[in-house]
Amino acid sequence: MTKEISIRTKVQPTWCPGCTNFMILAGVEGFLKDKNPKSFAISSGIGCHAKIFDYLNLAGLNTLHGRVVPTCLGMKIAKPKLNVIGFSGDGDAYDEGISHLIHAARYNSNFTYVVHNNQVFALTVGQPTPTTELGFVDKTTPFGVKVPPINPIKMMLSAGATFVARVWADIPQVTEILEAAHKHKGFAFIEVLQPCIVFHPDTGYKERTYDLREAGHDSSNMEQAMKAAEEFDYNSKDSKIPLGVFYKSERPIYEEQIRKK
Repeated sequence: MTKEISIRTKVQPTWCPGCTNFMILAGVEGFLKDKNPKSFAISSGIGCHAKIFDYLNLAGLNTLHGRVVPTCLGMKIAKPKLNVIGFSGDGDAYDEGISHLIHAARYNSNFTYVVHNNQVFALTVGQPTPTTELGFVDKTTPFGVKVPPINPIKMMLSAGATFVARVWADIPQVTEILEAAHKHKGFAFIEVLQPCIVFHPDTGYKERTYDLREAGHDSSNMEQAMKAAEEFDYNSKDSKIPLGVFYKSERPIYEEQIRKK
């Protein structure tokens, strides 16, 4: 009789009590519950998000800050049939790792990349990241952030990502979007909005979200995707925040192309 492999390790989580990362972890567990764990590998960077590596009983690498994407790409080149998921925070993905992220969209390797976006470097106690809103004050920016945030959804659409999505740190949403990304052949970018309860709490974000699918959004239409992406600029305090799959398309994947003679 084959012994069932537990998805969770015995390591006790050290996230803050009530942290939204617990919701992401539970959503990932929900996605993996009917999968063969031996067919998956993960990578994470540096930050609060990266602790998920300790709690999932999967092969992989807890890599350097900003280097999750090339680590995932290396796994796919070495073992194309492996199901690879990368986890980053917004600092890890959009600061140290931004050049890797843009080129990942170009390459279209067949892996899933999940960005936990709380709009701060939470592990190092709340410094601003590239998605932090104007006016945000912390010890390193006592007069407030003066540079406007980037819009990662627009950036990924512009860079050519073939699957671009955003969800809230809600267990069913995370599970469902991971399943959709798993079925997609190509680079799947998923941003999870997950307010930090200590350094960047939810200030009405959740109440402003809506489901793109329920609104009749066509995920095959780039023009609609870009228009939806522009609704929330990561700075506005009153705009609607669309969730779901913004865009999905098909084109050749990198690891298949490099094997062609």
